Amino acid sequence: MESPISTLDNRTDMATKKMLENLVKRKRKFDDFKFKHEMSIFGTITLSIIMFVYLYFTIIKNYSFSFASMFSAYANNSNHLWLLMGSVGMFGLMNLLKEKREKAEKEFHNLRCEIIDKSKDLWKKEEEWKNRHLVYEMMKDHYDINLYHENK
Repeated sequence: MESPISTLDNRTDMATKKMLENLVKRKRKFDDFKFKHEMSIFGTITLSIIMFVYLYFTIIKNYSFSFASMFSAYANNSNHLWLLMGSVGMFGLMNLLKEKREKAEKEFHNLRCEIIDKSKDLWKKEEEWKNRHLVYEMMKDHYDINLYHENK
């Protein structure tokens, strides 16, 4: 269990601590997919620029007098096919990671909203209810998770 969550002593019960722990795991999963998606965007753009610059200087500039000669020069070198497949593959990876990121974000947001909705049940006692803002502040400071409002 995370150390800030485990130090919540009498402010929360064990079930609430587990819910908060699960929320932190989902947040980390979302952040991980977000980072991977952003890196795939960067990789796709970089590889595409390299491919177009390479093709411009090796094919378009030398064979611009005829489309047939450009296509023939492109098809004669297998490296061009590998560059094209790499770019298309990076584009596919980028889209796959975008879907996974959106799914992880939805799971994280749904669990966060569930904790907000059930806050009256999770902090039933009067003393716990008055101290729940300390739990909310800890989650905001340590994990950048806002439990005050449902909207992002």
